[in-house]
Amino acid sequence: MRAFLITISSLLLLVACEKANIVESYVAEFNAYDDEIYVQEYDNSEAIQFLLNNIPIFECPDKELEKTYYFRWWTYRKHILLTPEGFVITEFLPDVPWAGKYNVINCPGMHQFREGRWLKNPNYLLDYAEYWCREKTFARKYSFPIAYSFWEFYKVHPDTVFIKKSYAALKEIYARWEESHWDEKAGLFWQKDGYDGMEVSISGALSKDATGYRATINSYMYADALALAEMAKLLDMQSDVEYYSAKAEQLKNAVNDKLWDESARFYKVIPRHGDMQFSPARELHGYVPWMFGIPGADRSDVWKQLDDTLGFKAPYGPTTAERRAEGFRVNYTGHDCQWNGPSWPFATAQTLTALARTLHENGENENLSKELYWETLKTYSNSHRRVTENGDKICWIDENLDPFTGRWLARHMLMEKGNVYNERGKDYNHSTFCDLIISGLVGIQPQANGDVVIEPLIPEGQWDWFALFRVPCGGRLLSIVYDKTGKHYDCRPGLNVYVDRTCVFHSETYDVRVVL
Repeated sequence: MRAFLITISSLLLLVACEKANIVESYVAEFNAYDDEIYVQEYDNSEAIQFLLNNIPIFECPDKELEKTYYFRWWTYRKHILLTPEGFVITEFLPDVPWAGKYNVINCPGMHQFREGRWLKNPNYLLDYAEYWCREKTFARKYSFPIAYSFWEFYKVHPDTVFIKKSYAALKEIYARWEESHWDEKAGLFWQKDGYDGMEVSISGALSKDATGYRATINSYMYADALALAEMAKLLDMQSDVEYYSAKAEQLKNAVNDKLWDESARFYKVIPRHGDMQFSPARELHGYVPWMFGIPGADRSDVWKQLDDTLGFKAPYGPTTAERRAEGFRVNYTGHDCQWNGPSWPFATAQTLTALARTLHENGENENLSKELYWETLKTYSNSHRRVTENGDKICWIDENLDPFTGRWLARHMLMEKGNVYNERGKDYNHSTFCDLIISGLVGIQPQANGDVVIEPLIPEGQWDWFALFRVPCGGRLLSIVYDKTGKHYDCRPGLNVYVDRTCVFHSETYDVRVVL
């Protein structure tokens, strides 16, 4: 790794761009239109200081994308709750009856850890991890790759004591999943669609109890086994390394061999209690195996479906089932939360995480491009809006939305029923967005060995400048600054990578792969 001397102006650049005004302007806007119904640890008056103390600062020419980035950090802050047992992260702000202690639900835990790992203060998630180690039974109410989530957090905030404290509980949780949801005859885990957080799905309707052998739960268990093997390696427990590595390999083969529908060229659900035939529909969660690197490069043609209007492509986000499927619906009646067509940020975030990983690992080809990630991310960003009764267009995140109109669907249905739960889905913490900018678009990928790989996914020529400042990673603060001419930031033209204010890498282009 070659180090470069930096000029005084470059040093001042970093100081100047970390100033508060970019955060203050967005927070002032968000606070001005917010009806702050529910307050937890940090109210709106504390939002500016919280964000300045904790989040990476992002700047780019696309001000709508930039605005959504700060909006999602602003909403994440709302879900930090200090309890007598430490901090936890909530999904809903109002209490809901299906939640556990302190109104916590494990279903979005994977997203909450992936997003929150980029906060400078690790204590929020360290406490939250301890919560789940205590609540081991409730940690399995919904599908949740808990060991994977802890390990992804560890790679940003390495702390061997944290892993050592968590390891026994994570092993127990994995074993309990095997006892309750492993089908030895099928050689797969099963799950009910609703307990994947994906109720009223097309595949779920094909089973009398909505259960099936799903790529979701099986991919999660693969990721957990792999994470447990990595933790065991860190803790010098060789027998556990071999044990969990073997389980991971078995599950990887099972997902690839048994849940891949070769005729449809997609991972599909096999409804349980039937004749082991695939569901006829492609569903968006079929991209989940790519989140964890399960498929081989020979299956990249699946990404064509994400860019096909008969597949998943829609104006306000990917649909949860392919539009050509017989069971595709966008209903305004019935269950509030349906996964048979509407766009769900939860699934969109999974798909974009999977797409970013695949691009980083395999590169581009005729079916897979940075442009696909770019366009899907922008569509996702632009869906974070709502037109108020006064005609104002404001930032918004809720449960699900009509993929053709952008209307927040569950919210509309609950309003029709009399505003049940009083804005239940407002500021919903059930997906990622900031992580998709940091680890995906800008491409900061922490590794288990302490290295950091930086590989932006911004298509060539799209931006003449962008910057991501003070990203915590492995006890260091990283800053990525690109300026095509050097005039926007008064710096050396090209891409400059800083570690703790020292420039350690420079390139004329951002089309690079940097290993620190």
